Amino acid sequence: MIRARVLIRPKAGILDPQGEAVQRALPALGFADVANVHIGRLVELDVEDAAQLESMCEKLLANPLVEDYEIQVGE
Repeated sequence: MIRARVLIRPKAGILDPQGEAVQRALPALGFADVANVHIGRLVELDVEDAAQLESMCEKLLANPLVEDYEIQVGE
């Protein structure tokens, strides 16, 4: 089995209300000078065939209309 990670983020120009909420909250907690906060998700999975990952992302793991994804395949 191969361990893979898929990092999923909103595409540039797509509204990210979670990221905006975190960006507004950080200064109130004492963390100044924070900009461009984006919230995404990480999916980790073990697969037999890493060649299937692209198809998995396109069909289920990510919404290609509004999200970009990056596949990282481990050793």
